[in-house]
Amino acid sequence: MTVATAKKIRTFFHGFACNVTPLLLLDYDGTLAPFRVDRFQARPWAGVRDLLTQIQRQGKTRMAIISGRSAREIKPLLGIDPPLEVWGLHGAERLFPNGRRELQQAPAAARKRLNKLRALLKRDSLGGTFEDKPNAAVMHWRGASVRKARLIEKRTRALFEPLSGTDGLGLLEFEAGMELRIGRDKGDAVEAILGEADAGAPIAYLGDDCTDEAAFRAVNQVGTRSLSVLVRSQWHDTAANLWLRPPAELRVFLEDWFRALERCR
Repeated sequence: MTVATAKKIRTFFHGFACNVTPLLLLDYDGTLAPFRVDRFQARPWAGVRDLLTQIQRQGKTRMAIISGRSAREIKPLLGIDPPLEVWGLHGAERLFPNGRRELQQAPAAARKRLNKLRALLKRDSLGGTFEDKPNAAVMHWRGASVRKARLIEKRTRALFEPLSGTDGLGLLEFEAGMELRIGRDKGDAVEAILGEADAGAPIAYLGDDCTDEAAFRAVNQVGTRSLSVLVRSQWHDTAANLWLRPPAELRVFLEDWFRALERCR
């Protein structure tokens, strides 16, 4: 962690007020947990679950996961009690801690196009792994050789790109995959959460890849009481205003968050 980054983080935490609930918004894969070819084996980095549990049980932070996964996949992987609020499908789904679920509905024309695409990919997954989401058709090529990954990506683009922009469908790229989808993105989810938050609430969003850029931009609109944090081992161009390397620097950040609120009793 650079001196400048550490200074920004200290300034952010010094701005916490005991009468305002801060927002801690977190991507899951690549941010809280390392990527796995089998995504159901993606468990949090060592120590991260315990730190998030401490923050949750402290009861002074509104914490939420904003993930490309279906929301119900997060609880068994994260293993936090009481459970966190989860915005799944990049924001198109919301799962409340009490189990209530809201799903943004796609227009009929978009559902029809997606259903045709699903049927095709179930017959031929283009050499990759097809994931069927309620609002999207997704292709993954994580774990494939470089040559095979390029071939799968090329075939996926040829299929997905002509449909992008029709009936509200959009193309979303991520590391080792691509999806054709409809609905809110992570930036929209951040804006919805901010709309429910205390006036002047500090907010931090932690994410690792291009799907998090919309969330970074939404957080940056808040100004000096916000942090947008890129969490990954290697830097890449981003709208985030800080960079942390997991897992050590991520753990330090979460420890500092907990301590910043311990004085509020």
